[in-house]
Amino acid sequence: MVDLFKVDTPRRAVLAGIAAFAAMPVLAAAPLKVIATTGMIADMVRQIGGEAVVVRGLMGAGIDPHSYRQTRSDIVAMTRADVTFWHGLYLEAQMEEFLADLDRERSVYAVADNLDPAQLITHADYDDSFDPHVWMDPVIWAQCTSIVVDELTNLYPEMRSLFEENASTFVQEAVALDAYSRDTLMKVPPKSRILLTAHDAFGYFGKAYNFDVLGIQGISTESEAGLNRISELVDILVDRKVPAVFVETSVSDRNVRALIEGAAAQGHDVSIGGTLFSDAMGVDGTYEGTWLGMIDHNVTTIARALGADVTARGRLGKLAGAA
Repeated sequence: MVDLFKVDTPRRAVLAGIAAFAAMPVLAAAPLKVIATTGMIADMVRQIGGEAVVVRGLMGAGIDPHSYRQTRSDIVAMTRADVTFWHGLYLEAQMEEFLADLDRERSVYAVADNLDPAQLITHADYDDSFDPHVWMDPVIWAQCTSIVVDELTNLYPEMRSLFEENASTFVQEAVALDAYSRDTLMKVPPKSRILLTAHDAFGYFGKAYNFDVLGIQGISTESEAGLNRISELVDILVDRKVPAVFVETSVSDRNVRALIEGAAAQGHDVSIGGTLFSDAMGVDGTYEGTWLGMIDHNVTTIARALGADVTARGRLGKLAGAA
């Protein structure tokens, strides 16, 4: 460590440095061990928890949470963690029974289950359930920070100010991302504001930004895409002259390519507009491997593929380049 009193620095600057250092929260114990089911939750907890947490995400890039089942190493990690955050709203359908059992023994919290139902999208295929893909709307996703702050604070009350300050920063970034998304997507010609993807993960995106959203499968990738559904979507592509459709990193592109072939058979050429992040983020260590980067990538890719004149580098100029 540099000795401030031996450095040739003006006295006022030295004192300012000491004051700033003294104001920083100091860890009173080891960082909390946190497990998060999805990458989106893991990223949020890291941003809020800062140096006071060590976070392990169970589902990495390209992993589908609808069909994911906990592994033996996952079970060990969750039973040893200080807290486990999961999404809820029936996203981790194959893990719900285990998480309910774990909740009797350990600290386990669903970040989306306490959202106001008035904001949520219902679905005809699922009685008394909601579309879980709330991270697609930055304004709604930012509301999930409150439960993270509350539960981290319960476990580590000395760090409340750090958690609250970091959560405030996260919310501000979400608001800025929402504004960028709105401005960027308004540049897409109105007749082209149709988003067709492999499964119905973009309902909140469509509601927030006034897009017609169509998925080959339902809100869960566990649902089947019938021939009638594909035929109906082909007719829509042809009738509305949709220029591009999109594949997803966590879902097979087989059905999307069947649509393209069906449209071609009717004389309408449709291209793949790019690969979107739906239920999983990008690779760890990349901008796209953060929630901000994930949404920035999606918005920029969709806008460019559907006719908007926007930069491929995204809101902060950090994107590798929209596909």
